[in-house]
Amino acid sequence: MPIDWKDALGALKDSGAIPIDNTPDPDETTSPDISFMSEPLHVVIDRKGRKGKTATIIEGFAGSDKELEDLAKTLKQKLGTGGSARGGEILIQGDRKEDVKKILKELGFKVKG
Repeated sequence: MPIDWKDALGALKDSGAIPIDNTPDPDETTSPDISFMSEPLHVVIDRKGRKGKTATIIEGFAGSDKELEDLAKTLKQKLGTGGSARGGEILIQGDRKEDVKKILKELGFKVKG
């Protein structure tokens, strides 16, 4: 006779192996750390070491690697172009300096360059 997954899950919850509710209490929620947004980001165009192809570089990001990846993903989706994020920099393919500056300002970042 096959085991009903609902019964098995209910038994695990009753034993305490699985918490019943994972939602945090309203008092325990913390606001995300957005202190990295106060530092200005520098947007530059670069062709060096890319066989003449143009790339837009965003420098000066002070957030975590996860936040850097998330920002790069957002920029790439909004611009419809490729790119990468590593070492505190985001590389966007092509000369998209003005578009990148506009999106970063909309997201609340200070932008120079």
